Amino acid sequence: MAQMEVESDTGPVKDGENIQTQLQEEYLKSLEQLEEGQLVEGNVIQITPDQVFIDVGYKSEGKIPISEFTEIPKIGDTVPVILITKENRHGEVIVSKQKADIKIFWKNLRQAHTEHSTVEGTVEKQVKGGFDVNLGAGVHAFLPISQADILKIDKPEKLLGQTVKFYVERLYSDGKINIVVNRRKYIEEELERKRNEFFENTPVGSDVAGVVKSFTSFGAFIDLGGFDGLLHINDMSWGHVTKPKDFVKKGQEIHLKVIRIDRAEKRINLSLKHFTDDPWVHFEEKYHVNDIVKGKVTKLTDFGAFIELEEGIEGLAHISEFSWVKKIQKPQELVKAGDAVECMVLGYDLQAGRVSLGLKQVQANPWDDIEEKYPVGTRLSRNVVKLTNAGAFISLEEGIDGFLHADDISWTKKVKHPGSELTVGQEIEVMVIAVERESRNIKLGIKQLKEDPWKSFSESYIVGSPVEGEVASITDFGIFVRIPGGIEGLIHKTNLVENRDDDPDEALKKYKVGDKVKAIVFELQGDKQKVAFSIRDYQKKVQRDELSRYMAKGESDDSTYTLGAVLKSKNSSDSVSEEASHDTIADTN
Repeated sequence: MAQMEVESDTGPVKDGENIQTQLQEEYLKSLEQLEEGQLVEGNVIQITPDQVFIDVGYKSEGKIPISEFTEIPKIGDTVPVILITKENRHGEVIVSKQKADIKIFWKNLRQAHTEHSTVEGTVEKQVKGGFDVNLGAGVHAFLPISQADILKIDKPEKLLGQTVKFYVERLYSDGKINIVVNRRKYIEEELERKRNEFFENTPVGSDVAGVVKSFTSFGAFIDLGGFDGLLHINDMSWGHVTKPKDFVKKGQEIHLKVIRIDRAEKRINLSLKHFTDDPWVHFEEKYHVNDIVKGKVTKLTDFGAFIELEEGIEGLAHISEFSWVKKIQKPQELVKAGDAVECMVLGYDLQAGRVSLGLKQVQANPWDDIEEKYPVGTRLSRNVVKLTNAGAFISLEEGIDGFLHADDISWTKKVKHPGSELTVGQEIEVMVIAVERESRNIKLGIKQLKEDPWKSFSESYIVGSPVEGEVASITDFGIFVRIPGGIEGLIHKTNLVENRDDDPDEALKKYKVGDKVKAIVFELQGDKQKVAFSIRDYQKKVQRDELSRYMAKGESDDSTYTLGAVLKSKNSSDSVSEEASHDTIADTN
């Protein structure tokens, strides 16, 4: 074999024995550079159940107990170790991975503290004021509870056992090394990084995934990876949403659409409903005015009921559109939430997203043919449903009442309050006396069932006609006398006395209810159902009648009269007539 030259620090040398000598010298020189306590890297050359053999470039391999490894290495792996002894009495190299780990750990820990980088550790137990954290290599740190999370920790035990990242807040020695770590600051910076990355890379309209974190009255907060977005109640569905929990559940992973981003306020608005079209866009394709449609009552208010025709299309049926005949005070009288109903589309506003509905329009309006059902003159037996100061309401049929005015209860009796004649629930006979369809008013009467006694009275009596009756009531100003037929007339107390000098009040005291009296019609207004009587004029009439008979008898028997007697009788008669005439004029005035 030909001689070969190799380069060395001393120049070229011959191949063969000289080469072997040169390599040994280079090797011994490299061994002299290794120092005990030095951190070196070795290669794994063999693994047994108990030990790992490491070649650190010395004349023998180092052996490391496999227990020093948290993860068993593979042949060929590079492992950092500390050179303990170059050669023991057995000629073996002694190395330690554990000491190498500690040395590397402290180097990295000081670097993390100085450069504000993170370290990893496991929260092992809860201690006073915080947690004990195992950072590895047998080193423990203190994590204050206030720096453990960005949120208040209600259940500290949930953090135990978690391996998480921290910042080294403090690293000092007061006889022993003390380490304080901060997880809160790391979480805050990580959230800020993720949020900024979201704002940079996620445009409006993007689809994102999140987890339902918590609820409020106006929606739900969605965890988008450490930071929150808001799913407002109005963006959960095009339809009516009362409770957010009806649409999403806490802890549920859902897909949403980003509909608004406010970088300045760091707000993100999300939506479920925007995965589908707004149903109002297609409203006119499905619905028209006067259409009869079906829907579900979703909400009741004092002024009506909201009815959902389909998801996202909700209309209002005003309380005035509930019934043709019944006056509805509260929507609950007719419907309740959840009811399926039929209604009519009365109108709509696409821009405002409003539709007006009617419930009564799907039923026939009973007032349309009310005049045919209850023509004037119809006699009915119905029940009293309500009394007022002016009269009584009489139920004709469901939702339709007629009104009986107090003046139409009796021809002759002045009814001050209908409660004196009627009671609620009483069945009475009435007559329809007027029907006003436009104003929805039906007038009823009781007195119209009989002939008007005032009409027959006015036809049979005139002023001056004598009447006979009984005292019905007594007042301070006179007495009311009831004559056959039930008609009552007033005799004023001034018409109770014959002579002007008599005291009317004293005369009034002589009468009591039930006394029979005779009088004449003093005043008569049949159209106004008004009549007045007079006892005084009745007595004067009696006197005049007697005088007339006396005069007539005298004229037929001349032998009994002298001229003077006749003149005296005539003068007396004229005086009586003049007085009666004067009194009548005075009373009329």
